[in-house]
Order: sequence, then structure tokens, then C-alpha cells
Amino acid sequence: MSAPADDLRGRFADFLRVERGLSKHTLRAYDRTVSTWVESCRKYGVPPMSARRAHLRRFLFEVARGVEAATVASHVAALRTFYGWLLETGAIDASPAASLRPPKVPVPLPRVPEERALAELLDGGGLEPQARALVELLYGAGLRVGEAAALDLDDLDLHGGVVRVRHGKGDRERRVPMGEAAVEAIRRWLEVRGDVLTPSVFVNRDGGRMSDRSMRRIVDAAGATGGGTALHPHALRHAAATHMLDGGADLRAIQEQLGHQTLSTTQRYTHVSVERLMDVHRSAHPHGKATEER
Repeated sequence: MSAPADDLRGRFADFLRVERGLSKHTLRAYDRTVSTWVESCRKYGVPPMSARRAHLRRFLFEVARGVEAATVASHVAALRTFYGWLLETGAIDASPAASLRPPKVPVPLPRVPEERALAELLDGGGLEPQARALVELLYGAGLRVGEAAALDLDDLDLHGGVVRVRHGKGDRERRVPMGEAAVEAIRRWLEVRGDVLTPSVFVNRDGGRMSDRSMRRIVDAAGATGGGTALHPHALRHAAATHMLDGGADLRAIQEQLGHQTLSTTQRYTHVSVERLMDVHRSAHPHGKATEER
């Protein structure tokens, strides 16, 4: 790769990080796409800023082999953003990616644990203090696992029952309630946590900050402790939103709780509740079953 291409990637990465505030995960994904695209341009014998829509379509056809639609959609988003940035900076007169359309990505309904199953797990007393505090917080506040891993002690307002999320998606800060059960579980964990050098709320065996991966293992093990209930951090986040919605919470409030940038993301949870309502209706309503069953 030539030096100018390296410089182009670097300046684009700075733009995404500073101006767009994208997450590290998205930054890496976009950088991989642009890096692969620049290498393909060299193979095509066309500088990236001179590429046409046909070159982009050829590239997408090549990288789409054997991958899911979501991956292709990510490539399209990265290329549209890249050429949109070049257009804004005046490096090109028109974007060859402007008319690219991502493939439709199926959005499966999230599977969430039932309220009763979570209550039995959390009230059963079989979890260690840190595991219980983690599960209660993920469920009570609806945090992403990365947000929980980044929490420091001074992010907790146990008296007010609020947690400050300083490292949310896109580095957007928010303050959200965590619930009395989470407050109680965290208080108990901090009593036995002892004095460690790290300011993080959750710690590993060496007294350092607990990683996302370790948290996933703890939550998975907690599910096994609770009678084999399939459990992972994102399922707890889904459960928080779905159970709040079932309880009558407003979608806007759930959007703020979860830190969603758009309401459309939060609206996915309405489908979950509708599916549950349909199940109840089919089983309980006199005319809920199919005609042939009556």
C-alpha cells in the first residue's frame, strides 16, 4: 500500500473517531473495509479517488462470497461513509458509492429469559456476590457488557440508585436507574470486594479490571447455576427492555435507559412483546386458537 493511501486511511480514521464518535468496534470494521478496498483498487489499477460505481460493485461482489448479509451491509456503510467524507473534504466531485444499497439484513427477534426464571436465579442464593451484582446490574440497568466492564466506583450512586455510563456506544454518556435489587447486590459485593488498587467495580482474580470476556463467562455460569437457563449479557439487556415494556414503560424511556441513538432500535422490543401477547392470546382466548382446533 502506498504512503498516500496510508495517510488517507489515517485521516479517515481520525474523522470517524473525532467527528462521528464511532465505537472502537465500528472503527475497526470500517478500517478493515477501507484497507481491503484500497488493496483491491491497486489490483484493479485504479486509484481509490478515481474509482467508479462499477469498481465498487465488483469489490462488493468479491467480498460477499460466503459471508452474511450483515457483513456486506457493513462494507456498504463503510464505503458510503468513506466517499461521503472525501466529497465533504473536496477530494472528489461526486461519490461513486452514493447509490450503493446494502442487502436486507434479517433481524431476528431477540430471545429473552422469562421474568420467573430470572427471579428464581437471582433470589435463589446460589450466586457468588460479584456474579450476583453483575447479573443484577446488567438486568436492572440494561447495560451493555462493555459498559459494565468500564464502570468505576465513582460511577455508582448507590444512595440515588443511579449508575453513570461514561463509555457508552459512541462514547455518549448517560445516567440510568439500576433498581433496588442491583443496589443491594452491589453493596454486598463491595463489602467483600476488599481494598484493591483498581477503581473498577468488577475485578478479576488478580485484582485488576474484569474483561468483557470474563463477564460473559460469569453470566453463562450463572445461567447454569440457575438450572441450566441459557444466559448471556445481551440477553439480560434484552430482558431489561422487554420486561419494562411489558410493565407499561414508554419506548422513549427505554431508549434513554439503553442508550439507543434512534428509537427504531428500541422498537424492536415491541415485536418481542407482541409475540408474547400472541402466545398468551392463542392459549387463553376462547377464539384465539385456529378454527380446526375448536
